[in-house]
Amino acid sequence: MQQQRLASLRQPPVGFAHRGARAHEQENTLPAFTRALTLGATGLETDAFVTADGVAVLDHDGITGPFWRRTPFGELDREKLPDHVPSLDDLYDACGIDFELSIDVKDAAAFEAIVASARRHGAEGRLWLCHPDWKVLCEWRDHTSARLVDSTRLSRIKEGPERRAAALAEAGVDAINMHHSDWSGGLTTLFHRFSRYCLAWDAQYERVVSGLVLMGVDGVFSDHVDRLMTAIGAET
Repeated sequence: MQQQRLASLRQPPVGFAHRGARAHEQENTLPAFTRALTLGATGLETDAFVTADGVAVLDHDGITGPFWRRTPFGELDREKLPDHVPSLDDLYDACGIDFELSIDVKDAAAFEAIVASARRHGAEGRLWLCHPDWKVLCEWRDHTSARLVDSTRLSRIKEGPERRAAALAEAGVDAINMHHSDWSGGLTTLFHRFSRYCLAWDAQYERVVSGLVLMGVDGVFSDHVDRLMTAIGAET
């Protein structure tokens, strides 16, 4: 008997290419982002920092230089960064805006530069801003129309999922993003009851993606865009 699919808030769920098409190209580069869209991704995921001259740039670690002299991006102007590191403006110029964009805001100081770039390109409404401290997201709520995402693990929600869902709803935090192994149909139903989006990361196999879609998740993050979109298509 085929498992019944639970209701979701996104139909179909967003297929986020983690760090671009990370399994197919060098992560967080323009070739990775463009390849992901060519493979059918409906969303891109990346990490953002801000440079000393106020430019939002995309990289996982936000540091450069030899291991004995590592320098944070925040101490350098944009022109001093390696050539493969794109700015957020570069991403929009290369890929357009016809996709959802999830940004892990590694440096909270990058928030204003990220939002400014998205607004310049008319893309703020398709932006998802993720941070591991949902109370930081509360400080951003009045300053952007982007969706705000609580990035956490189930084990870190000490007050319990129902209280967290209620708190996120009250604060205007739109979504919660947890590891795929944390999710169950009961949890998606709970967060949907508070009209919060449910996102799942690190789903690298079709069977995992399929299970998440059946649970009713609203977005899935994967390095393997081909597997991701095949599984989403098969279940929707």
